[in-house]
Amino acid sequence: MIDNSKRSAFFDMRMHARLAAALLICGCGDGNSPSIISAGGNGGTDTGSGGAPTTTGSGAGGAGNAGAGGGEKDSGGGGSGGEGGTGGEPDSGGFDSDDPCAIPPPASPLVGWASVDAMGQNGTTGGGDATPIRVNTEAGFTSSVAGTTPRVIYVTGTLKGSFGIGSHKTIVGLCGAQIQGHLELSRSVNVIVRNLTVVGNNCTDSPMDCSEGADAITVSNASHHIWFDHDDVYDGSDGNLDVISGSDFVTISWTKFHYSTARTDPLAGASGHRYSNLIGSADDVPADVGHLNVTFHHDWWAENVDQRMPRDRNGKIHVFNNLFTSVGNRYCTNAGFQASLLVENNVYIGVNNPLSPDRNGDMLARGNLFENTSGTQSATGVGFEPGYSYTADAPDGLAATIMQEVGPH
Repeated sequence: MIDNSKRSAFFDMRMHARLAAALLICGCGDGNSPSIISAGGNGGTDTGSGGAPTTTGSGAGGAGNAGAGGGEKDSGGGGSGGEGGTGGEPDSGGFDSDDPCAIPPPASPLVGWASVDAMGQNGTTGGGDATPIRVNTEAGFTSSVAGTTPRVIYVTGTLKGSFGIGSHKTIVGLCGAQIQGHLELSRSVNVIVRNLTVVGNNCTDSPMDCSEGADAITVSNASHHIWFDHDDVYDGSDGNLDVISGSDFVTISWTKFHYSTARTDPLAGASGHRYSNLIGSADDVPADVGHLNVTFHHDWWAENVDQRMPRDRNGKIHVFNNLFTSVGNRYCTNAGFQASLLVENNVYIGVNNPLSPDRNGDMLARGNLFENTSGTQSATGVGFEPGYSYTADAPDGLAATIMQEVGPH
């Protein structure tokens, strides 16, 4: 005769075991990951680790086989774990912290015009603390960067095309992410683009006249509070990164500009229209007056750039702690029509005409280092006092630091 209390305990043990087994089979973890926009699919990876979510949208859970998940716009978490999953928690931020491509390196401190409170915007914060969205398709990127909703977008892989960037966005490249084509920031406000490689069309969009092609990146039409940090921008048809049409409060930091070849151009000839950075597209643009305030710091103008490092009009342009090594160039840093430049503690190595102020522009140069250069090395204009705090590094040893730290990590 079995004691009723023992029968009850035995029954309870069997029920608990069955319940535990059911939970293990369904892999019911607590999904809480950021949105993930990818090519989608009918499920997770074939041997789907049920751990932290991936671009295929596998949910949180322990290791197992054939974990279900994915979908067109999967929330990333909440997908079924694999068979035998333990239902573990996702890592902080919804990405696997053990994956070197999951979490981007930290941004540099924001210094320069993009840090200034103005025009109703308090500095440049991009998407702020919005939950990151991870994209690896052109369609996913296009939809994510559009509009004015604050978003943080992690880009993986190589995306091709021309993309318009909205407002209040942080765009971050992960593990060698590339945009091949063109980024357009038009009437955009409060945007950060960092750790990303942007490769222009290299005149394929206008073979007979590179200047009629697209820039790799254009900031235009009164866009303001824009920050490019740790990017690699090259092979723009017209320019690499131009700031025009009344745009304002822009910082470009720790970014490399170059061209993959010493291309030529039927119209521009041997220079190949390898003109990297233009601030202000013409002398007679009323919307530019009082705007086009741009800071370049810890940037590197490298191989095959012919000129415009940068070429400036109208604005207050601060060029400090940069490196110029584009041997064979025509000129480097220019002060054009009604521009005021402060050029300090930069390093110019092996280049022609490091400083090129026009008669209708103003340039004050100080503390710069010139090695094996030819042409103008001094400019004694008025300059300006920047409206923000900054500390200029000494130029000694700066070249090695920039070469090591510039661009995406």
